Amino acid sequence: MWANNETGVIQPMKEIGEICARKGVLFFSDAVQAVGKIPVNPKETGVHLLAFTSHKMYGPKGVGALYVSRKSPRVKVTAQMDGGGHERGMRSGTLNVPGIVGFGKAAEIAKAEMQQDAERLSKLRDHLENAFKEKLEEVYVNGSRESRMPHVTNISFKHVEGEGLMMTFNQNIALSSGSAWTSASLEPSYVLVALGLGDDLAHSSLRFSLGRFTTEEDIEYVIEKVSAGVNHMRDLSPIWEMYKEGVDLTAVQWSEH
Repeated sequence: MWANNETGVIQPMKEIGEICARKGVLFFSDAVQAVGKIPVNPKETGVHLLAFTSHKMYGPKGVGALYVSRKSPRVKVTAQMDGGGHERGMRSGTLNVPGIVGFGKAAEIAKAEMQQDAERLSKLRDHLENAFKEKLEEVYVNGSRESRMPHVTNISFKHVEGEGLMMTFNQNIALSSGSAWTSASLEPSYVLVALGLGDDLAHSSLRFSLGRFTTEEDIEYVIEKVSAGVNHMRDLSPIWEMYKEGVDLTAVQWSEH
C-alpha cells in the first residue's frame, strides 16, 4: 500500500523501491488511497506496477487503472481474460468508455486541485484531532503524525467501544470502527494491533475520512456529536468509573479471565 486506508500512514516508498532494486524484485503498489490526494510518481520511487481507481478521486465507480513499467525493467503481464486481445493483450473485453472518460476528467481535476485540497483538509483534520484532545480524556491518534495522508485520521477513545459509540450518531455521520474493516468480524483491526495497540484501544478506534466537500461546519458537527457520544458511553461504563478511581484494570481483567 502506498498509503494505508485505516490510518492514512504513507509508506517509505522510495526506500522500499531501493531495496527491491538491489534484490532484483519487482515492486507492486496498491496506490488506491494515494493517487489524486498526494503526488505519486512510480518511476521516481522504483515502483514497477501500480494500481489505482477512479472513485477514490470522485470519478465514476467500476473503473480502475494499472501502471505497468515498459522499460528499465520492462514488465510483462500475463492476461487473465482471453478473447479479443484488448489493452495490448492484457485484458480482453469491451471497454467502459464513459467510465474511462470520467476517470480521466476526475484525474485532471484532482491534479489541478490536489495541493489546495491537501492544505485545507490537513487543517480540518488537525482541528478535529486537537478538539477531541481538548474536550475529552484519553484520546490517541494512531499511526505516524508526520508521514500521513492529509484527509485520514484514526483515533482511539479509551474505554469506549467503537461500534457502540457509532450507534450514538450513526444516522447522521458515516464513520468506520476498528472492527468494521474485517467484514463483520469482531476481531480488532489487525493494522492497529500490528502498530502495538492492545485489543481495548484497537476496539475503541474510529476512522475519520475527510473529503473535497467536507466543510468547517461538518467538522464542528462531528466534534460535537462524537464528543457527546464518548461522554455518554463513559457515563454508563463501570470500567471508565473504575479507571477514574484509579483501580488497576489490568488486575481486574486478569481476575475475570
